[in-house]
Amino acid sequence: MSIFNSLKRCRFVSICIQFRCMTSTEVSTALRPFYFSVHPDLFGQYPDQRQINETSLKQLSSYLESLQRKKYPKPCTLQFYIRVRDKQSNTLKMVWVKLKDSDVRKAVLSILQSCELSTEYVDKIPEEKKKPPNTVNNKSFNFDFTFKNFKDIDPIFGPLSMKQSVAEEMKNYTLEKWLKEHHLIALERSKLTKPIRQDISKLKKIVLENYEVLDVKWDCGWNESQFRGCLQSFLALAEQHPEPMHILKGRTLVFAPFTGVSLDGHIMLYTGEVRHNWLDLIRNVKKYDEVLLRIPGFEKTVSQVLKDIKVVRRKFMPKILAGEYERQLQQLTTNLSDYRGLRGYPKHWPNSLATFEIVVETEAGPLMVSPTGQFIVPSSCPGSLLVNFISENLDDAKRRLETYRMNKHVERSFRSDVLKHFKMETLHKDDNVNPDLMIDCCKKLLKHESKLVYLRGLQVNIATYYSVLSDGVVCIPWNFEI
Repeated sequence: MSIFNSLKRCRFVSICIQFRCMTSTEVSTALRPFYFSVHPDLFGQYPDQRQINETSLKQLSSYLESLQRKKYPKPCTLQFYIRVRDKQSNTLKMVWVKLKDSDVRKAVLSILQSCELSTEYVDKIPEEKKKPPNTVNNKSFNFDFTFKNFKDIDPIFGPLSMKQSVAEEMKNYTLEKWLKEHHLIALERSKLTKPIRQDISKLKKIVLENYEVLDVKWDCGWNESQFRGCLQSFLALAEQHPEPMHILKGRTLVFAPFTGVSLDGHIMLYTGEVRHNWLDLIRNVKKYDEVLLRIPGFEKTVSQVLKDIKVVRRKFMPKILAGEYERQLQQLTTNLSDYRGLRGYPKHWPNSLATFEIVVETEAGPLMVSPTGQFIVPSSCPGSLLVNFISENLDDAKRRLETYRMNKHVERSFRSDVLKHFKMETLHKDDNVNPDLMIDCCKKLLKHESKLVYLRGLQVNIATYYSVLSDGVVCIPWNFEI
């Protein structure tokens, strides 16, 4: 019989102090509204806020675990972002949670009160009774260490219990139920922001016709009011300084997180900058173009040094300047050339890697095979590490590439069917939802069309979380429960 099984039946005799403490399950239940307000998955469109919440949650879990172990951690203040939802807006609010209490119950109350959440559940739990002076009681206990009670008693499993409870609650939160509760809010917000979308269409048309711009794009989240404001600012700038605007002819204009020229030759205007900086860029576009013209040559060099592999760029690749990308290509070329000169490539490799694809990213980027079968490589990757990685993943990359090439057409067909059947205004998806996931999601939507009547007429974005954005866009997870 194992030690654990013996412990499950053990009878412990100990000296016990008479008081009542919140169990891990009670803590998890009490903080459930808080977790649903700050959960990182809710902040897919806000990576900085998502990272802050993720870090703070880890610190919070450690703090509560210490209290449950009857240890007293140092007081600290944690920063969280929560979604503020009402009929007019869907904004982010920063809150500070001060942790200084020496018992779990007070700490939980402090967390809930900081976020203006109900404390009704905690209020019903009896408070701890202080130990009377010089009084102890010899008492026998029969502990049942089955898994459920074991989690409740042993605080080591507290964080795990919390995570499981949140996961179970999220699983029980079905799409049908969520849509029933939120579709009217989405329709109302969409109706309120419809004039803004109409203004955007008119302003884009003016830019396209007056300056022969190929396209105008928005690459800063979902804020339509800000997009309209940027278009108005640009038109005012163009009217005030018409001379250099001929440079925009045949180019794509993007309002983005930085100012410069992208790898695709798009003119990127940072939404947070003054218009004078936009004007400087437009006047100096030719200098950026000189660097841009050199890029194909550097990409070809990487291809030649790595058995004619195809150098491509991810569809959702982080936007960078051409000069920076040029340096990245040079760095990887040097690493591979040094390795090939010393050792040569493995003999089991095919004569050519022309059917494979490689994406060169920043030094801090990942080394991975993307869901679409591309080798994603940081420019600082040593030649030996990259060669070994390619050797281990050639078959996997080939399989994913073939699957993607087939599925991207299938996805297009399913998206069209979903738009048609539900009469949606729009249907988009987040960058991290690959074709496989999107196809599964669309199949599920079509299969349960009769239960999802509230999807009709909505603007929908397939993501990893539930949310109604300020402009009425409804975000639903691709792996929703029906």
